[in-house]
Amino acid sequence: MLVDNEKTEWRLQHYMALCGVASRRNSENIILEGRVSVNGQIVDKLGIKVSTNDIVCVDGKQIEFENEKRYVLLNKPVGYVCSLSDEKGRPIAADLLKNSYSERLYNVGRLDMFSSGLLLFTNDGNFAAKLSHPSAELEKEYIVDTAQPLPRGLDKEFMKGLRVDGVFYKCKEAEELNARRMRIVLIEGKNREIRRVFDYKRVGIRKLKRIRIGCIGMGNLEEGEFRDLSKEEIQSLLRLCTHNE
Repeated sequence: MLVDNEKTEWRLQHYMALCGVASRRNSENIILEGRVSVNGQIVDKLGIKVSTNDIVCVDGKQIEFENEKRYVLLNKPVGYVCSLSDEKGRPIAADLLKNSYSERLYNVGRLDMFSSGLLLFTNDGNFAAKLSHPSAELEKEYIVDTAQPLPRGLDKEFMKGLRVDGVFYKCKEAEELNARRMRIVLIEGKNREIRRVFDYKRVGIRKLKRIRIGCIGMGNLEEGEFRDLSKEEIQSLLRLCTHNE
């Protein structure tokens, strides 16, 4: 997943991803917010191309290619947000990695502030794009603990699919483990999908934890702990995404 040395120009959002700023999609948002300049000129529209000869700055700081690619697995605690910055001053998940990595790392996918569990970080834009693309169909597995007993048949209804406020939600697998615990496997993973379905059924969630991403499980990681992915794990994740294309 190294930078293509034969290529001389990249779309700005792609260049930003290769520099470890954010994923391509999030880089597009940063551009549209007017936070990027090229050779001293603010760019707030998509479509521009840049090369390594251009001076590209994000929030006034110049960005450059990072030679070392990082792939990190974090067990995110509750209370941390998945964002590059937070206007409300809430703790940011990426800050848990700052003392151990000099590279600018960003999260691949999200977990909401009140959820915990596995979260991937990288500075490899190509890797992030492959894992995040809908065609990857990468499985994410969760354990949900509820405040009230689960409604009878919710697991089967979720697998069949249901519509909430005009949005269709459907999981790949759901299994009732006991009266107040369910295992759920998502593929598409719409925004706050599990919480929206459970709210619709008037079931309060006490704890929501992601325990698997693709072929990567929790292992011995405690909350707040992290580790580098092995080369075999990186290749296995990419193979899963390629297999589903």
